[in-house]
Amino acid sequence: MDINADQPIFVISVAADLADMHPQTLRQYDRLGLVSPSRAPGKSRRYSQRDVSMLREVQRLSQEGVSLEGIKRILELENQVSALQHRVEELTDELERRRDPMDSRIFAAGAAVGDVVSLNRGQRPRARSQAVVIWRPRALGR
Repeated sequence: MDINADQPIFVISVAADLADMHPQTLRQYDRLGLVSPSRAPGKSRRYSQRDVSMLREVQRLSQEGVSLEGIKRILELENQVSALQHRVEELTDELERRRDPMDSRIFAAGAAVGDVVSLNRGQRPRARSQAVVIWRPRALGR
């Protein structure tokens, strides 16, 4: 059975033991916003395995001489990078889904200023007007 790394299951004393820290240090990190555990009913802190890993990372950076403010900034930037990587994956998946040539659209400029008409492949503008059809050939190999 796999344990969900985000499941808040450890009380502060157990998390402190797992991270090899004093519970007061965990409280300080929570106050500073370095590692923010979940709260159980009654306001007691509950740490996940991911929180414990984060505590170990904070401890490692601290031992290397990085200030707590520096550690906080590093963690924020790592979270931003992770979120951006996730977004790139989503956009890449969306792009792959849209690459089907049967789903591609052709657009024509309508008679009115700023009017754009979407056409299916092989379809022509309805009204015989001064519409300009824009066609872009697909790149070879797609």
